[in-house]
Amino acid sequence: MFENLSDKLEKSFKLLKGQGRITEINVAETLKEVRRALLDADVNYKIAKSFTDSIKNKAMGQDVLKAVKPDQMIVKLVHDELVELMGSSSEEINLKGNPAVVLVSGLQGSGKTTFSGKLAALLKKKKGKNPLLVACDIYRPAAIEQLKVIGEQIDVPVYSDEDNRNPVKIAIAAVKHAKKYGYDLLIVDTAGRLAIDETMMNEIAAIKEALNPGETLFVVDSMTGQDAVNTAKEFNERLDYEGVVLTKLDGDARGGAALSIRSVVNKPIKFISAGEKLDALDVFHPDRMADRILGMGDVVSLVEKAQEQYDVEEARKLKKKIAKNQFDFNDFISQINQIKKMGNVKDLASMIPGVGKALKNVDIDDDAFKGIEAIIQSMTPEEREDPNVMNGSRRKRIANGSGTTIQEVNSLIKQFNETRKMMKMVSDKKNLARMMSNMQFGN
Repeated sequence: MFENLSDKLEKSFKLLKGQGRITEINVAETLKEVRRALLDADVNYKIAKSFTDSIKNKAMGQDVLKAVKPDQMIVKLVHDELVELMGSSSEEINLKGNPAVVLVSGLQGSGKTTFSGKLAALLKKKKGKNPLLVACDIYRPAAIEQLKVIGEQIDVPVYSDEDNRNPVKIAIAAVKHAKKYGYDLLIVDTAGRLAIDETMMNEIAAIKEALNPGETLFVVDSMTGQDAVNTAKEFNERLDYEGVVLTKLDGDARGGAALSIRSVVNKPIKFISAGEKLDALDVFHPDRMADRILGMGDVVSLVEKAQEQYDVEEARKLKKKIAKNQFDFNDFISQINQIKKMGNVKDLASMIPGVGKALKNVDIDDDAFKGIEAIIQSMTPEEREDPNVMNGSRRKRIANGSGTTIQEVNSLIKQFNETRKMMKMVSDKKNLARMMSNMQFGN
């Protein structure tokens, strides 16, 4: 989403490259371009002006260290101002109460129902909660069925009453149901409209009054830009919600909502969502988002995603197999599956500093591993465990079975064997020391 903004900010910083010191003139020129970049990203004019005025005051009001170049100083100031604009730090969701109640609000099409499922899955996995989804959208065709399908996918039950046309009564009955059957978290999916209307606002206000939720969240489609910010303001005036959820961050919109919404409604962004997968939900960290906007990557989030899939016992077994040169195709496909669980491949790569920009125009499909998986799945158990048994006829059979060519099969086997040798070599401390010595002295 922030690719265009990142490019334009980078160009604005180049105006200070080669400058010996920061002056009022060169700062003004740079910040003019920064403000233009923000406006192009659909950030409110007043917010963009306040943003650049603050940076200018800080830039001119301090002595720049000789070791720090002017363009580096501006990057640091822009980074800090972006963090401040988006909320300074992440904020926890309030899960107090028995059951804890989370009320989900927003316009139709913002992704409320999908978010409700994602939140249930996240809190079940990371907080050990026993959630119950509540279907209070009685208007949109198939809304209740959609929530039930999502509930089945994440193994979370859904409370609904198709015969009841009063969402307030449904919500109250759901609380009683939760207490009776031991659910400690209610996530209430409410109805949206195509536009704000009095009936909708009165209804959701009544649900909130009846439930007294510990957390009311406003879900907003990031791709609607300033319209999203205006809607967030109107909802907040009626509901006084605790936090904002930004969905569809994987879209190609300009990102103004993500940058503006905190300062307009003075409520924290608590979650961000990119993609339709039900594990594609993250806690919002302003500092990490600022890093990504400025092309610095987001290594912390990447490590966290890896740790979520990390199994200590499996890693120990794998280490032993590598040391004995027993790493096989079964282990290889297992590692691929762990990577896929972490999320979209291109999104993961963009978290590595410098890689996001390099991959800007590269199309990386979510099924990037599809061909490799097809080849491995076409192998017999014996072939997966020992690639050396694969002769010409076996390779031809594998190619036919996987819908690939013999050349592609040969290439994968060759790369696998080379990778296995390298892994064995690195696992041996003596070999690793010898490799480092050779690299150092050029032997």
